[in-house]
Amino acid sequence: MDYIAWFAEHFIGLFRAAGESLMGLITGILPLLLALLTAMYAVTAWIGEERVTRAVRWAGKYAVTRYTIMPMLAAIMLTNPMCYTFGRFLPERYKPAYYDSTASFLHPVTSLLPHANAGELFVWAGVAAGVTQIAPEKYARLAILYFLVGIIVILIRGIFTQWLTRLLIARGGHRETFARFDRLYAEGHLQGSKAEQGAVL
Repeated sequence: MDYIAWFAEHFIGLFRAAGESLMGLITGILPLLLALLTAMYAVTAWIGEERVTRAVRWAGKYAVTRYTIMPMLAAIMLTNPMCYTFGRFLPERYKPAYYDSTASFLHPVTSLLPHANAGELFVWAGVAAGVTQIAPEKYARLAILYFLVGIIVILIRGIFTQWLTRLLIARGGHRETFARFDRLYAEGHLQGSKAEQGAVL
């Protein structure tokens, strides 16, 4: 009988702890996330979607900005998973590398801007948990370093994936196909717009 009572007590205790954790999230991180999302949407509306689009297209011209500024803007302004849609402003040959950079940045960005990837905030919480217990005054420094190292890593990954994509295009005999994609992009056809013979890119 004691075993049954012990099991029942701990079984209910598990749900009680889960409820306390949920209330902590509702009163702690959830209002912060909502405020950050509202602020980002307000900034985008204030700046204007057209200006944001021009800034993204400019960032897509150069490898350094394509794999640092573009993923940062996308993650901060559109959040996960919408941040991948900025890839539509790039030629086809750069999209795999952009995706790699953006996906790799979605954890470091949560250290300073948790709204960008709220669904995976637990990764940053796990990284920071030990620091907050041992040296809480170093929390901000860790957050900044995590963010900066993330930028360096996405640049390296983006450049490597771009090189790998170029290699696979050449080896697979797809140079003509990607040359056609480049011509369409130069003419102003973006992904999702009507292209040659009514085909959608």
